[in-house]
Amino acid sequence: MSENGNAQQKQTTNNLLRRDVRFLGHILGEVLVHQGGHELLDVVEKIREMSKSLRAHFVPEIYDEFKKTISLLAPEIRHQVIRAFAIYFQLVNIAEQNHRIRRKRDYERTSGEIVQPGSIESIVQELKNNNVPYREVQDILQAISLELVMTAHPTEAMRRAVLDIHLRISDDMMKLDNPVLTHREREQLREKLLGEVLNLWQTDELRDRKPTVIDEVRNGLFYFDETLFDVLPEVYYELERCLNKYYPQEQWHVPSFLKFGSWIGGDRDGNPSVKAKVTWETLGLHRQLALQKYEEILKEMLGHMSFSKNIVQVSDELLQSIQEDREALGNVQDVWRNEKEPYRIKVTYMIDKIHHTGNPGVPAAQKYSSPAELIADLEIIDRSLRNHFAHYVADKYIKKLIRQVELFGFHLAALDIRQHSKEHENAMAEILSKMGIVENYAELSETAKIKLLTDILEDPRPITSTYLDYSENTEECLNVYRTVYSAQQEFGRGCINSYLISMTQGASDLLEVLVFAKEAGLYRKESDGSVTCTLQSVPLFETIDDLHAAPEIMNTLFEIPAYKASLDPETQMHEIMLGYSDSNKDGGVITANWELRMALRNITETGKKHGVKLKFFHGRGGALGRGGMPLNRSILAQPADTLGCGIKITEQGEVLSSRYSLQGIAYRSLEQATFALITASKMARSPQAEPSEAEWEAIMKGISEQAQTKYQDLIFRDPDFLTFFKESTPLPEIGELNIGSRPSKRKNSDRFEDLRAIPWVFAWTQSRYLLPAWYAAGTGLQSFYQGKAENMEMLKKMYEEWSFFRSMIDNLQMALSKADLLIAKEYSDMVKQSEIAERIFGLIRAEYDLTSSLILQITGQQEILDNVPVIQESIRLRNPYVDPLSYMQVELLAELRALRDNNEDDALLLREVLLTINGIAAGLRNTG
Repeated sequence: MSENGNAQQKQTTNNLLRRDVRFLGHILGEVLVHQGGHELLDVVEKIREMSKSLRAHFVPEIYDEFKKTISLLAPEIRHQVIRAFAIYFQLVNIAEQNHRIRRKRDYERTSGEIVQPGSIESIVQELKNNNVPYREVQDILQAISLELVMTAHPTEAMRRAVLDIHLRISDDMMKLDNPVLTHREREQLREKLLGEVLNLWQTDELRDRKPTVIDEVRNGLFYFDETLFDVLPEVYYELERCLNKYYPQEQWHVPSFLKFGSWIGGDRDGNPSVKAKVTWETLGLHRQLALQKYEEILKEMLGHMSFSKNIVQVSDELLQSIQEDREALGNVQDVWRNEKEPYRIKVTYMIDKIHHTGNPGVPAAQKYSSPAELIADLEIIDRSLRNHFAHYVADKYIKKLIRQVELFGFHLAALDIRQHSKEHENAMAEILSKMGIVENYAELSETAKIKLLTDILEDPRPITSTYLDYSENTEECLNVYRTVYSAQQEFGRGCINSYLISMTQGASDLLEVLVFAKEAGLYRKESDGSVTCTLQSVPLFETIDDLHAAPEIMNTLFEIPAYKASLDPETQMHEIMLGYSDSNKDGGVITANWELRMALRNITETGKKHGVKLKFFHGRGGALGRGGMPLNRSILAQPADTLGCGIKITEQGEVLSSRYSLQGIAYRSLEQATFALITASKMARSPQAEPSEAEWEAIMKGISEQAQTKYQDLIFRDPDFLTFFKESTPLPEIGELNIGSRPSKRKNSDRFEDLRAIPWVFAWTQSRYLLPAWYAAGTGLQSFYQGKAENMEMLKKMYEEWSFFRSMIDNLQMALSKADLLIAKEYSDMVKQSEIAERIFGLIRAEYDLTSSLILQITGQQEILDNVPVIQESIRLRNPYVDPLSYMQVELLAELRALRDNNEDDALLLREVLLTINGIAAGLRNTG
């Protein structure tokens, strides 16, 4: 397609997005009139127009009138105005998500033979064009691995009921693109959408209670049920299609390189609600959904299996398997009665076996004891179908189901366990004291702890006894390991593999987990001296100090024979998790980025020294201040030589709904991730270090050091900072939003160190500072620049040629573009001591201006985000609708806090505050 054609096509699709936004906006307007009369619509329109006008051209008089209009809103109409703007954003987000799917379809429809950049076909085509041989492609596919891990971190403010309505609206909006719809059909669709938006208006978007852990588990399972069960196999199908197209002489079966895992129901760090019994219930729900999906698929398959023995010859192998089922299962009520249709008979027997799977009261022959047994039956059908040339049915139904069973098994997704290192130390101290081994384990030096724990690992005798009584916490700690052991027996070895240790600060933290694993039978020293270990202890390095200490900690562990023996003897793989949220909270965005990069490199070198392959688990959040970025970019951002045995990445909160609630978007996200994985693996095979990289890294080290000092001067060393933070953001009120089962603090403490990174970032986002995502970057960059032209030229060169630096600068741009210090100033005015407010806001303002100025010089842009005009325009269009919610939130917070200072309260006022929090989160999207 020509350049003019591309531009015209782009303009056409953008017009369709604006059409959809206007269409949904008009429907919302009708709902407002229907529910609140023309007065409500008029007020909303007046506020909207003033907000747009101020964004276009700031006029102090209009600004004062705008604020006055908001402050004079009567409570009953203010509540509806807040909801109007919040629901508007929900509808805009639906339109934008649909538009992403539309753009991909338009590209595929109009591009002809041109392959879409970032697609699976584009990277396979590149491999072929570069003459990469079949054997090397196979090696690449064997080496790549990506596990996306859903977490229960409370960043998704929307209820499941609201998400269900969104899904229905999205489906109906998609139908409007159908060119063959009649006028009446379009009118019916519009009436249906009007009903859905009315339903949305009349549905409470706030939870009346905190969700339980099991509520969160069910919310996570929603994405498996709605999209992932179907979309994941499609990614594999597309990769195999492309491989067959470009390497047609070979037979391809791509290994299972892309999977999903979960923390939900396993993450007990700071969440007292996650008990061993909750973990067991979670695994039961996982299996229940997997079996339910297989049963649904098999029942649907019956309609496509009407092949008759009167016409085709089925395999003797199939007939023999049917006879074996008949003998094992006896008189099955729903077995297919037409003896001439053997496939249907076989499938009904399979449905019966699926139905009984997991039931301990049913004999083994009448159920599936493992996914391998189900796959074996499917392969029998597959071979028979191909024997009479029914390849289409075999490929479309049987091959896909085999892939689904390979991916999801009977456990659906691997569940990670996570706990804080201090909990293990406390339990270990009690156990060792009661057994008379050592009185004060916690007071031992690190060297003494390592020696003691290593001796215990090498001694076959247990250190616990059923005849001793332990405290509730210690008993629960032990129960977790017993549960893991039982779960691996019941649900399969793959249901739980990793035990993550938060705040890992020494080798003893990992050895403690292995000792507990030994007590439960998960770590066993066999009679021949070999070790069998089915649970890996995974360190989580979070703070800057922890990242510095990580290589030496791992070096110490790899030098301990009893520890190294716990690794899989074939793969010699060890998993290591790096925390993006807490490192950012601890050292600031520049330093966190730099130190994470250095930790990746140094830990990788440690692994190579000991012959250990490493799988890095990147604990990225969805928000910019927690390492958030598109999935494909987060993969390509890693140094290629650190991919090792593959990678894991957390998928949190609002990321789940924005990436995986719609099949088209879920597919594109996973397709781009596959593209990135293969690209990174290819680069790792022929690494080409930048000739200037050593010099750039020396510069970056200095920038990081100065940025860290600037950041910590404010966050940790300014005595008034915490007061400013708590009073100039909705931090206290966020805890009342009921968006997660876990408390916002690790302890009942007001210390900054005990505040979780998620509410830290969420609060700064709500108040429009976005401080964690950019603060101190300007000072760091200025420390190198110092007004010297040659230094600025070097920074420009680093931006143009060094992917790490470019990614960091572009993330800063995104944060700066979404921050708004005019509105943030309104929040700072809530600080009771004006001198604190003015001084700290002045520091933030100066740093914002410095950072913005330097980034424009480095990138050569006129405005922030000129390099991504689509996002720049989206933010520009959204801001006038977010702004009223921010101003109303300030008014409401001031009013609510004044009441609470007098020991009074107002439930409706709090409700309005919470509604503004939801609305701003929807408006700012990836910054929640």
